[in-house]
Amino acid sequence: MKYITTIDNQEYTVEILDDGVVTVNGKTYQVNFESIDGQPLYSLLVNGASYESMVYATEEAWEVLLRGYLYKATVEDEREKRLRVAAGGSQAQNAHFHLKAPMPGLVVAVPVSEGQEVKSGDVLVILESMKMQNELKSPQDGIVKRVRVQAGQSVERNQVMLSVHAPEA
Repeated sequence: MKYITTIDNQEYTVEILDDGVVTVNGKTYQVNFESIDGQPLYSLLVNGASYESMVYATEEAWEVLLRGYLYKATVEDEREKRLRVAAGGSQAQNAHFHLKAPMPGLVVAVPVSEGQEVKSGDVLVILESMKMQNELKSPQDGIVKRVRVQAGQSVERNQVMLSVHAPEA
């Protein structure tokens, strides 16, 4: 079965070929993906390289925290995509990004302030959870509109920590 995964408005065709073998846009990878102790923390091996990620399902998408970036991914099989496109549906582009805590934790630092211009990849919040510090980075260029947390504050999973609005066109 082929799946269409959309991340940051870019589509990837993912096909599961065999146990531990997948293709992404035609390129083959050896993959091992396992939950650690039943938590939303996963161990991911891709062609021998090791990664850890947090993965949560929301109503709109999958949220994946990997290497400091929080990705929102939608996944649909080929049939679902054909039906959505035929019905005139499309993925809405969001001009606003609300950084939500991907897990409960303690805010270590907020290196940005309201009104500050940020670029994709800039660190927005440093969050400590499960004895690890995670740099949560902006997925888009924009302006920090509202900071709702401060260093030393505890946050719950899915709590909005700050908002980044797309720059005015």
